[in-house]
Amino acid sequence: MKIGITCYPVYGGSGVVATELGKALADRGHQVHFIAYSLPFRLGSVQDNLLFHEVNVNAYPLFEYPNYSLNLTSKMVDVVKYEQLDILHVHYAIPHATSAVLARQILAREGIHIPVVTTLHGTDITIVGRDPSFKPVVNYSINESDGVTAVSDYLRHETLCRFDVSNDIEVIPNFIDTTRFRRLNKEHFRRALCPNEEKVIVHISNFRPVKHAPDVVEVFHRLRQDNLSVKLLLVGDGPDRAAAEHMARELGVHDDVRFLGKQEPVEEILSIADVFLMPSETETFGLAALEAMSCGVPVVASNVGGLPELIIEGETGFLCALNDIDAMTDCTRKILTDDDLQKKMAEKSRQRAVDEFDVQKIVPLYEKYYQKFTAVPA
Repeated sequence: MKIGITCYPVYGGSGVVATELGKALADRGHQVHFIAYSLPFRLGSVQDNLLFHEVNVNAYPLFEYPNYSLNLTSKMVDVVKYEQLDILHVHYAIPHATSAVLARQILAREGIHIPVVTTLHGTDITIVGRDPSFKPVVNYSINESDGVTAVSDYLRHETLCRFDVSNDIEVIPNFIDTTRFRRLNKEHFRRALCPNEEKVIVHISNFRPVKHAPDVVEVFHRLRQDNLSVKLLLVGDGPDRAAAEHMARELGVHDDVRFLGKQEPVEEILSIADVFLMPSETETFGLAALEAMSCGVPVVASNVGGLPELIIEGETGFLCALNDIDAMTDCTRKILTDDDLQKKMAEKSRQRAVDEFDVQKIVPLYEKYYQKFTAVPA
């Protein structure tokens, strides 16, 4: 099957999932064409059946704001026509689904039929969807897609509540390669970072305000006030990084906090973690939490969005009320001070990732879904 995939190519959950899906489909013998404004963050390199088509956005004096969605539409038309694609799979409702639907209409006038599958990831519904000016476009793009998937039951429910959706929405959860995301022997790394055998807390995000990164620093500060021997690693970058760094300095814990920036081999960092903190305001799935679980790291997270579908309370981690710093501190302390509990949660976290969310279990669900809209065998 020849599959076109469009996603945001930057550091973030939707782009990561789309890229890993494309790579997995290519490994299974499909020809995959990525169509985006830059090479997706985790794509790495192209190969015989894994190709990249760059969308160029040209500036014209008439256009004060260059229109990426129209350039994307034109590129989709071009790639579908000349690469003879069988299906377009777009991640994020706008502008990707909007552009794909328009491309399908243009191609139909030339006698070319291209099905469009849209995967909803979260902020396209929970944040962008809150803007009334976008609602008609989001609504239209979802309903005009041939197929629609969501990454969690929570997101499916939110979409149906927020929009006038007549299209069916199938839930296909996010996934990871559990052979890559596993606990590695990184004791040399741990000894260098923790010469006094300190415990390690990790947080990974894009540091947007909804991720509540400063809350992670506050939890860490409270644990240090309890005289716990612990280090904090923060991975990623974004608007709230400066605020988190400032808080660490103000609270006097900056020397034991490492801001590592964007990192590709996050499994190496997770391999030395004892607890993963995710105090997010909203998470439609929680891919970073799943990566941690697959590496045998218990998760302490907010009880929001799709996280209760991923984390089993008391077994693979703990879920706390949003903004409840006291509860999050208590739960983290409980794991860090009870080695038997930490070990049991680590084992169950890894097992849940392997049993329920491995790439080899989820990608066939997408292949089966594609077949609903194309006669090409999966």
